[in-house]
Amino acid sequence: MVTWEYKVFAHDRDLLQQIETLKKQAEEVRQQEIAEAIKDIKATMSEYGITPADLGFSVAARAGKASKAPAAAKYRNPTSDDTWSEKGRAPKWLQEAEALGQSREQFLIG
Repeated sequence: MVTWEYKVFAHDRDLLQQIETLKKQAEEVRQQEIAEAIKDIKATMSEYGITPADLGFSVAARAGKASKAPAAAKYRNPTSDDTWSEKGRAPKWLQEAEALGQSREQFLIG
């Protein structure tokens, strides 16, 4: 009877090792899927000009991270001197100008 109990315990150890191996593999796959999802989300946000603020994320969520310098302005509204750095959605003044047939390039700075 002792021999049988030993085999059961040895088998249990093997199963526990297999479980741990599978857990590690599952976590690696999960991390790869998360990385791919983040990449897709960033691409979609960029394509549509969506910012984290548009999604309701606050600046406080970034607390503890080094702040970046503001992006340099690339476009200027000649009538109001409002600027846009191409980060996020195009401002209303630029959208309206484009709707009237004006080219975005005519608002480029420099």
